[in-house]
Amino acid sequence: MRRIWRERDEVRQHRAPGFRVALTFDTEHPEFDADPSNTLRLLDVLAHEQAVATFFLQGQWASSRPSLARRIAEDGHLIGSHSQWHVPHTSLTESGLRDSVKRAEASITATTGVDPRPWFRCPYGQGIRERRVRRILGDLGYVNVAWDVEPYDFRPGIQPEHVAERAVSGSVAHGDGARVLLHNWPDATLAALPMILSGLSKAGARLVRLDSLPTPPGAPRAVTKHG
Repeated sequence: MRRIWRERDEVRQHRAPGFRVALTFDTEHPEFDADPSNTLRLLDVLAHEQAVATFFLQGQWASSRPSLARRIAEDGHLIGSHSQWHVPHTSLTESGLRDSVKRAEASITATTGVDPRPWFRCPYGQGIRERRVRRILGDLGYVNVAWDVEPYDFRPGIQPEHVAERAVSGSVAHGDGARVLLHNWPDATLAALPMILSGLSKAGARLVRLDSLPTPPGAPRAVTKHG
């Protein structure tokens, strides 16, 4: 972690006090073996530290974990969509893509009481540069949200200290408005989260939800409540 503090001290003088960082969690079924209680414990850490985040829920995950999905909303975190199934959108036909997005919206809204529009994140980030995918998402009221900092918390064998170092140093290097990509299920993410929160706090960062940052150009208006 020493590298974090060195880089923080080098750039701190160039950062406005309280520069904003949005922690975002792609919330999906695990791709590798992981403790099934990680999502619950992750929410407990955020609640204990009174930290807000943004969760992109996979529709299939929300339907199978309704109490956890509901708690994410009840804890005050922003909710977006991560599609119904964790498959690359470039591999879907137009009708398949529309079906996946609509099913996810129905699942997320039913379990959380929150409409995820306009926040969307393409699985694997695939499709965000494809005009067809962006057009369909826009038609359905969504805008894809990319990221600025990727700590690779999902990689097998990665050490929590490395996840924390990349999250903190990357956010500090980016400055105001940094969006950090994390996941809900890896063991390394849960272990790294306290270090990330502590490191960002010491660097002078202020954690915010994505809706506290400038809305991407052309994004549809947010719909936050089901009704």
